[in-house]
Amino acid sequence: MDSLTQIVLGAAVGEAVLGRKIGNKAILYGAIGGTIPDLDVFASYFTDTVTALEIHRGFTHSILFSILFAPIFGWMVSRYENYKNIKGWSWLFFWAFLTHPLLDAHTTWGTQLFWPLDTRLAFKTIFVVDPLYTLPFLICVILVMFQKRDSRKRRLYNTVGLTLSTTYLGLTIVLKSVTFTKFEEALAEQQISYTQIDTRPSPLNTILWNANVETHHAYLLGTYSLFDTKQISFESYQKNHELLGNLIHDEDVKRMISVSKGWFTIIKKDDGLYFNDLRFGLLNLEPQSQDFVFQYKIKINKDNSVSFVETEKTQRDAKSLMISLWERLKGN
Repeated sequence: MDSLTQIVLGAAVGEAVLGRKIGNKAILYGAIGGTIPDLDVFASYFTDTVTALEIHRGFTHSILFSILFAPIFGWMVSRYENYKNIKGWSWLFFWAFLTHPLLDAHTTWGTQLFWPLDTRLAFKTIFVVDPLYTLPFLICVILVMFQKRDSRKRRLYNTVGLTLSTTYLGLTIVLKSVTFTKFEEALAEQQISYTQIDTRPSPLNTILWNANVETHHAYLLGTYSLFDTKQISFESYQKNHELLGNLIHDEDVKRMISVSKGWFTIIKKDDGLYFNDLRFGLLNLEPQSQDFVFQYKIKINKDNSVSFVETEKTQRDAKSLMISLWERLKGN
């Protein structure tokens, strides 16, 4: 999830663990603990694109990280804070660390919660930014901050925030199940044979859902809004995997395919080949658009090694996407 959401979750967890004993400092350190797992993003400044993608939401988002580093941070903070209970601080950081990847596991990218096992949990029930999850939660945390640490209202507000966020997260699981069934029914009605289907919510909401459907030679992309009254339609995108040629045997290409979980297409432009990661959809909803959110130019270096350069996105892309999503969300 986005940084603000993880800060709010960490703050609420910190309050639940130590709020009665240290007041707003529990919120502060919980918020700090809730952001620490995402420091793995700095790997992109020190390594290549593929390695950075592999590292993201890996070790720092694991149970092992929470177990190993919670006592270290707990000890460090106890050295200079008046509250000297190392166990208390360790529990605060443990739960702030652990709830972060547990929430991220519900997004499309997922987390390697059981690192070093190469298993990424990605339930794909909530978008990385969802105001309906974050804003009520944030309001409750702000209300908590203005209450005395032994106040009943303080505990009530924090409990309400945690309950609302957890309930909404549970609702996203129900909505995914409902919409998944709708996509299956549409494929059956249209007599479309497929090998697998993958669904996820569109940006900023859980009303409009996207589906990637794999067939033998192509991927079908479809959308379904809870307000739809017409049949779901699917746009076909050729895989074009054969365009890779001998590059298919390159180790970095294999790693990139693994990162995308096999959901990728290749397109050819005037300046070379591009790798599209289908899991995160398109920047616009125009028919046969090739403007995928995550698109990488395949660059052949002088030493014949392969590297991937992400296509830059602009504010104009974001604005266009938001407009088209809003129109589609209202139903077909």
